[in-house]
Amino acid sequence: MFGLVPFGMRNELAAEDDFDRLFDFMNRPLSSLFSDAGFTGRSFHVDVKDNGASYELKAELPGLTKDDVSLSYKDNYLTIATKKEDVKEEKDEKGSYIRRECYNGSMSRSFYIDNIDESKCDATFKDGILTVTMPKAAAPKEEAPKQIPIHSIA
Repeated sequence: MFGLVPFGMRNELAAEDDFDRLFDFMNRPLSSLFSDAGFTGRSFHVDVKDNGASYELKAELPGLTKDDVSLSYKDNYLTIATKKEDVKEEKDEKGSYIRRECYNGSMSRSFYIDNIDESKCDATFKDGILTVTMPKAAAPKEEAPKQIPIHSIA
């Protein structure tokens, strides 16, 4: 079975509670809301598809490289963890204005997945998309119930 972990995302950057996060945009400059880096340190989107014989998970990780991402599977939990450190500087034509934006942080998401063949799992990373293929383990054959003969007692 495949399921999202009910306790949600674990994010080292977000120490405040959910209510405070609703108003977080008010504490940031307007330019950071429309960042061209694509990585805000908050979350990433994941699609999960059941292909019958396997599960396919696709995670959008814009602005990250393969080296920024780690993938682990332990105790039926698939965990995607990211860490990003980036610095940008821009100067205007006169050279007097400097804009510096730092995108530092890490985040992770976990998914409960049982009944997969761990030895055949595979992951690829291309153009900011992480694709994880997890073949399902062979289902144990159901044995027909053994019939127990009933003898008559005379």
